Amino acid sequence: MDKYDVIVRVPASTANLGSGFDCIGMALQLYTTIKMRKASITSIHIRVNNLGGIPVDRENLIYKVANLLFERAGLPSPNLEIEIESDIPLTRGLGSSAAAIIGGLVAGNTLAGEPFNNEEIYQLATELEGHPDNVDAFLLGGIVIATFVQSQVSYIRILPPSGIKIVVAVPNFEILTKVARDVLPSFYSREDTIHAISQSALLAGALVSGNTSVLYKAMRDRIHQPYRMSLVPGLDELLTHSINYGASGIALSGAGPSIIALTDQDGEQLMKYIKDVLLKHGVSTSVTMIDPDIVGVTIQSFMNG
Repeated sequence: MDKYDVIVRVPASTANLGSGFDCIGMALQLYTTIKMRKASITSIHIRVNNLGGIPVDRENLIYKVANLLFERAGLPSPNLEIEIESDIPLTRGLGSSAAAIIGGLVAGNTLAGEPFNNEEIYQLATELEGHPDNVDAFLLGGIVIATFVQSQVSYIRILPPSGIKIVVAVPNFEILTKVARDVLPSFYSREDTIHAISQSALLAGALVSGNTSVLYKAMRDRIHQPYRMSLVPGLDELLTHSINYGASGIALSGAGPSIIALTDQDGEQLMKYIKDVLLKHGVSTSVTMIDPDIVGVTIQSFMNG
């Protein structure tokens, strides 16, 4: 039996999928695993090198959100022993912070005796993250189309289109979400607003129907990617020309700098093209094929046995 009371595994996610800014996300088979138990003192154990630099005390995000859940439930602030292992690279646009939020809430909720149901966890996670796309993808798996209006989440979960494979390119540099947000304008023209609505509607329709022939056009947008070109050298070239190398669609993943491409081919030509373009612009990159996650967060509880 594991010494921890609960083990939670949370998938990575890619948000936006281009034109689905802050409203469409897909779960990926990279995972953060969080083990947690009540203890006499709070301690954080990091099991992999790619999490270097994150706090190992009560300032740790996972501890903070678990503690918040206890507070919301009217329970005393707990001392927790937490072990963290993660395949999700930090600050690369693949949902590392949202995975920590979801994992901390779900593990904390289990330890607290489940005072909140799934819908309440969704609401709290979205409140903390600020937008629902990758939060719901983490929780539910697959692709989630969601809105967050007047502090209420509404969503539809669908499975990824049949036969679609996912290429993920992770550059060797970080972009803080705040930096990526700060380059966006405060106001958009009527033309760009209409374009955003039509593109996101087309993208949602393509994903729901499985009609992948329009994905490449549907994933282009005028809301965030054009303004983030300067943050990711080579992005403009990739968004324009990847269709010639087998991409069914391509987009900046979340706030970047990772890039996600969808393909119905074997992906080898596309992976090489993406890596070569970024290298030409001075960016070394890890490029891999990753399957979508269709399960979402999983929980193992050892509290009753």
